[in-house]
Amino acid sequence: MNNKEVAGRFRGFLPVVVDVETAGFNSETDALLEIAAVFLDLDEVKGWYPFHTVSCHIKPFAGANLEQSALEFNKIDPFHPFRIAVDEKEGLSELFEYTNGQLDLHECTRAILVGHNPSFDLSFIKAAAARTRMKKSPFHHFSTFDTAALAGLAYGQTVLSRAVMASGSEWDNASAHSAVYDAERTADLFCKIVNLWDRRSEL
Repeated sequence: MNNKEVAGRFRGFLPVVVDVETAGFNSETDALLEIAAVFLDLDEVKGWYPFHTVSCHIKPFAGANLEQSALEFNKIDPFHPFRIAVDEKEGLSELFEYTNGQLDLHECTRAILVGHNPSFDLSFIKAAAARTRMKKSPFHHFSTFDTAALAGLAYGQTVLSRAVMASGSEWDNASAHSAVYDAERTADLFCKIVNLWDRRSEL
């Protein structure tokens, strides 16, 4: 597939599916604990598909709030010795570097964050970038693609687990609420919806 066809599909934007796990709902005060980003490509036969995942565990920043209810929900122990967590700046640097490489490859102008209720994920990425003084985020500052809205339109379901199953994929509750699992299921869902639309529009 010509790399320019990726850029041409979304007006020069490169969709990147992101999920974060956190220690609360406030991106300014609560710790960012996990980041996962799934990168997509385009094939002339099968359409859009996920091809690579970048992920890391993040150390709580100094003074970060850790809501016990959030930790019980996502089952994350921020200080577990086997988490192999990195500082926010290191984690974001890896994500931004790979994203910028994909932007260059596909001749896109900006990455657009895809997520399930993505304003939450974007707010934590932006807050972490501000804390670590990383001024050149590859992601659009406010625009996103919301799979909750897209799945509501395509399948009549807005809850991620139900939307994934409505799309014909499996959902494992035991694996849910890890950034990698949720991001990869969201990426599958997004690709299915876009491919469904593209095929219908070709008829």
